[in-house]
Amino acid sequence: MPETWVISLGGNVITREDEPGRISDQFTHTAEILDGFLHAFRQNYRLVLTHGNGPQMGNILIRVEEGERRVPPLPLDTCVADSQGGMGYMIQRLAHQLFRREGIKRDIATLITQVIVDETDPDFRNPTKPIGSFYSAADVELIRREKRHWILKEIEPGRFRRVVPSPRPLDVVEKYAIACLLDAGFVVIACGGGGIAVAWEQSRLDGLEAVVDKDLASGLLARQLKAQRLIIITTVHQVALSYRKPGQRWLSSMSAGEARRYLAAGEFPPGSMGPKITAGIEFVEAGGAECLITSPDRVREALAGRDGTRIIAG
Repeated sequence: MPETWVISLGGNVITREDEPGRISDQFTHTAEILDGFLHAFRQNYRLVLTHGNGPQMGNILIRVEEGERRVPPLPLDTCVADSQGGMGYMIQRLAHQLFRREGIKRDIATLITQVIVDETDPDFRNPTKPIGSFYSAADVELIRREKRHWILKEIEPGRFRRVVPSPRPLDVVEKYAIACLLDAGFVVIACGGGGIAVAWEQSRLDGLEAVVDKDLASGLLARQLKAQRLIIITTVHQVALSYRKPGQRWLSSMSAGEARRYLAAGEFPPGSMGPKITAGIEFVEAGGAECLITSPDRVREALAGRDGTRIIAG
């Protein structure tokens, strides 16, 4: 059987930090990323594209908050579903263009994807994931009166954001549908934004006010599909020790055991590289050949073994 790859595209490589987040810019960056995987599209690999949605969700939530005076607000699970549809459309459209231009006989489809989480996950008791707008200290008291269910935390001195739970993903609900699409030859876009967080309440499947880390969800999906490769596209071309500190050292490879030791030593913070490293460790320890971490502009070199950071068994 051809190799299965799960490719995780970071939301911050689609909407760049130094840009206003225009849709046209997102299309431009996504097209550049897809071009980097041209060789993989030409091969008979079974490919799943996942993506983050942090900056995009921030914009969706601003629209929800600004529109509350005229329309009912959307719950967070519906906002994640909206981001899956909108970003999936963007990736699909650009992939169709690429396939037509290059004469590639493939098709691509977006699957709205739900991810099972545990409502007793510790993150529900102590939410950690910042979302939406920044607020000043003067705003906070008013917001706390109007939105009693929100939890606001000081992210930077004098700047507050809403935080929500980010529980561990336990199961991808649509994993068999994804496998069937792969068997039929489709490139599949799935687990957008980490998937829509849901939980069973007896016979009812409930959407939750939570967000799931997209790299942990991508790693879970890669394990469930028995993929050979997990590829994480982020803002740096390699993983570094002592990142942005004296003695910074780039890593071209590390074993899962080494990665665990670095993680335990605090080298990879939870809010940035930590989930990527955790996803890579769990993937290779479950039998995956390698997890490759790199940036959009180094994809070709990384796939050829000349750049990126590889996590392998050991």
